[in-house]
Amino acid sequence: MAVMKKKGNKEVPAISTASLPDVIFMILFFFMVSTTMRDQELLVRYRLPEATEVQKLEKKSLVSFIHIGPPSMTMQAKFGTAPRIQLNDSYKSTRDILDFVAAERDKLSEADRASMTICLKADQATKMGIVTDVKQELRRANALKISYAASKSLGY
Repeated sequence: MAVMKKKGNKEVPAISTASLPDVIFMILFFFMVSTTMRDQELLVRYRLPEATEVQKLEKKSLVSFIHIGPPSMTMQAKFGTAPRIQLNDSYKSTRDILDFVAAERDKLSEADRASMTICLKADQATKMGIVTDVKQELRRANALKISYAASKSLGY
């Protein structure tokens, strides 16, 4: 029988790092494409009311949000606990809704302005008085497409 003999003391070859930059750039590109940036910083807290018949909005680019609820914990020392209206990144009053709607319309193309929708994200404990005031101002601004944000419940 023949005996196999190893020739020399062979070591494990070094790992090639030539393709490492390519891999890093692919990962970086993946995260850049898949990550979305938040448009606004929430200054109000809200727990959405539950609904059984919920539909997703078709074109989110045509939706502008109005947040209604008590100020966040960090803002309560300055603004109290009464429900506030948040338009973009600041607290506003109902008088500012007309300017908000006009500014949001100006951001859209001429063809999409008729399809603009205002979504009200109100806390479930918010009194209807402030929601009614917001709706009246939206009527004055001729923003008649309104949707209410809600979380889906399983049943009654």
